[in-house]
Amino acid sequence: MEIISAFNYLSAFLVIGYAFIVCSFLIGWIKISVFRRNENRPQTTVAVLIAARNEEAQIEQTIQDLLAQDFDRQLLEIIVVDDHSTDRTADIVRSYADKGVRLIQLNESQLLNSYKKKAIETAIMQSTGDLIVTTDADCRMGPLWLSTIVNYYEIYRHKMISSPVTYYQEKSFFERIQTLEFSFLIGLGASTIGNGYPSTCNGANLAYERSAFLAVGGFSGIDHLASGDDELLLHKVSALYDGKIGFLKNRDAIVYTHGKPTLSEFIQQRKRWASKSTQYKEKAFLILGIMIWFFNLSILINALLTIIFPASTALQFLVFQLLIKISIEAMFLNSLTSFFKRKQLLVLLPLLNIFHIFYVVYIGIAGNSGKYNWKNRMVK
Repeated sequence: MEIISAFNYLSAFLVIGYAFIVCSFLIGWIKISVFRRNENRPQTTVAVLIAARNEEAQIEQTIQDLLAQDFDRQLLEIIVVDDHSTDRTADIVRSYADKGVRLIQLNESQLLNSYKKKAIETAIMQSTGDLIVTTDADCRMGPLWLSTIVNYYEIYRHKMISSPVTYYQEKSFFERIQTLEFSFLIGLGASTIGNGYPSTCNGANLAYERSAFLAVGGFSGIDHLASGDDELLLHKVSALYDGKIGFLKNRDAIVYTHGKPTLSEFIQQRKRWASKSTQYKEKAFLILGIMIWFFNLSILINALLTIIFPASTALQFLVFQLLIKISIEAMFLNSLTSFFKRKQLLVLLPLLNIFHIFYVVYIGIAGNSGKYNWKNRMVK
């Protein structure tokens, strides 16, 4: 029982640490003011880049949204890079050539581990825009999306701008849970920017100066990883341009995409996202992730101890951990779901917590070991 007693102290320490971490997320999110646009006409030339592979079902809607932007077309170039698609993706993009949409097709003969970085880098080198804006081939956006980003950039002149992404049009209970969990992740990334220590962002809605991309050497040093075209680039830019990273908190700047329809696809996606964590140069981010992982692991251990030793104090600590976890996350997610106008999803939080505990522990291991499937390729 001395082991259980010692583990109780460790559990209490992890609970306090986790509560402090999530509270810091909430503070960072609150620090970011909602952006109010002005009426100035845009002056910045922009290149919107999309790396696409086998996206024939989605790419046309994305292109139509981009063409419908309330933005000066003289300042805009739209470039889609076809990453060896085996479907009609390239043909669909090519059909919009007369409307100014440019198609670039990768012709790499040798195997790469990061085709997406290659696609983005190729597009940047062939584009002329001063501000690079990346999104994905399965994303939707409103007509004020681009003008809001550019307006924000021209006011604050940040070297990199992270903007909100959310899931929508959920077709199942599983996808609705993903939307709630993904909101937490977007809020986490925003909060670290708000607190002055940028950690995460999402390439589906990311903008950065061409000059900043070139100044940090582009994807050099991280091009061996399949993932990281967003977060690891963020770390490079932040290291060179301290205090010049912004998060655009404005609903007009939201990009909409879809959750994964199956658990298998979800796991593969999250393994890809987790795979870059060991490459973080700022070890504080790695320590933060490890602490969150151990906190979730401690909950599983307390659950196991409760079963094995029902008369022990493990049950009390298990209940205490779950109550603190749900309560503190509810505070954070309440603000985030309010921003995304999805507060009704908060009723799913208790179920998300159970799923999230197992998922975090598993992904923490699986995401940093072995290979995973992405776009029908095995990468690492």
